[in-house]
Amino acid sequence: MCLAVPGRVLEIAERDGTRMASVDFGGVVKEVCLEYLPDLRVGEYAVVHVGFALQRLDEESARRTLELFEELGMLQEEFGDPWERAAAEAGVQEGPSGAGPEAEGTAREARQR
Repeated sequence: MCLAVPGRVLEIAERDGTRMASVDFGGVVKEVCLEYLPDLRVGEYAVVHVGFALQRLDEESARRTLELFEELGMLQEEFGDPWERAAAEAGVQEGPSGAGPEAEGTAREARQR
């Protein structure tokens, strides 16, 4: 599933001619494009979908939505550990880190890059 999730802008910078921000989604920070909301400022909230800030949102609405998503397990589904999710989808048996032995090796290799 791909949600439109509210997040708080932590930092704004221009990268390769594009206005980008670090956005906090209830503890998960992602890079987001601000081209659709060029006047968005640090500390403000926006609804973000597939990496684009689409609409400004007030803080109370953002907090209530994040709390609801958390209760429903939707944030974990949206932002959960991709290695854990891939191992679960592949049906790999769990090793010490919670992922299967094959997934652990792959995860380790990817982290070293």
